[in-house]
Amino acid sequence: MPRPDTTIRKRLKSLELHLQEENPVLVAAVDGFRQLSRIGYSLGLLDRSESYATQISWWPLISVLGTFSAGKSTFVNQYLSYPLQDTGNQAVDDKFTVICFTGEKEVRTLPGLALDADPRFPFYQTSEELDKVESGQGRRVDAYLQLKTCNAPNLKGRILIDSPGFDADAQRSATLRLTNHIIDLSDLVLVFFDARHPEPGAMSDTLAHLVRATKDRADSSKFLYILNQMDTTAREDNPEEVVGAWQRALAREGLTAGRFYCIYDPEAAVPIANDALRRRFEWKRDQDLSEIHSRIEQVSVERAYRILGSLEKHAQEIEGYYVPAIRRLIGHWRRRVLRWDLVWLVLAGLLVAGAAFLPPAVADPLKARFQWLLDNPPLAVLAAALLAAAALYLHFVSRRWGRDAVLREVQQEHSEEEAERLGRAFRRNTRFWRSIFAPDPVGWTARHRKLLRSLVSDANRLVQTLNDRFTDPSGRRPAPATESTEAQQPEAPKTLTGEVIPREEPV
Repeated sequence: MPRPDTTIRKRLKSLELHLQEENPVLVAAVDGFRQLSRIGYSLGLLDRSESYATQISWWPLISVLGTFSAGKSTFVNQYLSYPLQDTGNQAVDDKFTVICFTGEKEVRTLPGLALDADPRFPFYQTSEELDKVESGQGRRVDAYLQLKTCNAPNLKGRILIDSPGFDADAQRSATLRLTNHIIDLSDLVLVFFDARHPEPGAMSDTLAHLVRATKDRADSSKFLYILNQMDTTAREDNPEEVVGAWQRALAREGLTAGRFYCIYDPEAAVPIANDALRRRFEWKRDQDLSEIHSRIEQVSVERAYRILGSLEKHAQEIEGYYVPAIRRLIGHWRRRVLRWDLVWLVLAGLLVAGAAFLPPAVADPLKARFQWLLDNPPLAVLAAALLAAAALYLHFVSRRWGRDAVLREVQQEHSEEEAERLGRAFRRNTRFWRSIFAPDPVGWTARHRKLLRSLVSDANRLVQTLNDRFTDPSGRRPAPATESTEAQQPEAPKTLTGEVIPREEPV
């Protein structure tokens, strides 16, 4: 079975050693991805320098997206309880900042290369993706990415990504590509909007990219839409109107499910003189922040399920989508080759038939030469060999023309990444020694079919192992010790000043 190159093997080994300590269940998942990748190499879906294991993030990943000055960096600083990111009303950072925990007290800012070369982090091999957008951009990876380390306890076991302000009108294609990439990798996506700009219709392009592109995703539940700077609506006491305006804007883009979270930074909040109004805003803010933080805390658990789900998805995708797709491409190619072969055959038939209508002055010498060849067996064999070689050459011309036509169709009908994957697999099936009538794609064997089904079964078994850790349907597992019954009761909501707010307080 084909194997990845040395670099990939070393990186997967390093990943396994790390997971031995963090989550042993996922070590088995690494081996599953390793076997799945070997099937990908056999089919041509993967290059030897790639692996399905490096196409996902093995760390819980929370990305923060949104419009300029929507308070993304302020929220990150508030969550970390540390002023890590620069903040301001204008765009203060034009890079994607990956933030992770460090045991050192000193904050470090590392270049984008630290992310590009490490498969454990998002943006691994991003330089190659940037080169696809524009040649030479891969060498400028430091202009797009940076890694910051911080000794904030909330970062332990998870990674945050703070994105540059989103403006679809002026956004570079490379930045859009990176935005889509982190959306795919993330376990949780916090999408920030600015309540100080209550006319969301003016941001239709931004909404279209951040919302329209995500509403039909199978993982749409990982998106939280957050309306920040809500304290500014206290002046007119119209938070419901502002929220309604944004909800209608999202509905126009097709997002009818989900809800807004309404928050603001207490340290930079507009003073609210009316005590009842202030308590109402604080209660709503604290409730929504509590829910957002709760979702962030769940990401570590969700990450393990996501990785196992990705293993199962890739395994099912190979058998259910890629193999049939490659078969269809081979079928299109076969029909084109046979059509061209028929054209050559018809042309040869026309030449032979045309010889019967040649004038005697031309036909008689040709017949004499033909008879002379038949009377000399070695020359007759040589002539037959030349004719066979010519026919074979024309057949391979048909194969090449048919292959190029199918590859053009693939480029037109699929995304760049998908076209590259399908094109590579298809070309493996058009090599000169492959028959156009081969029943199965290269690398698709009974052994691989059995292995894929085994990988799906193993992924389900690992999910059950996780379920056993987090659930107890029978109720037989001893309950963890608690200090008191009162400690198990949910606390009444409080303001930041410690005041208890009645639960019937209007939201």
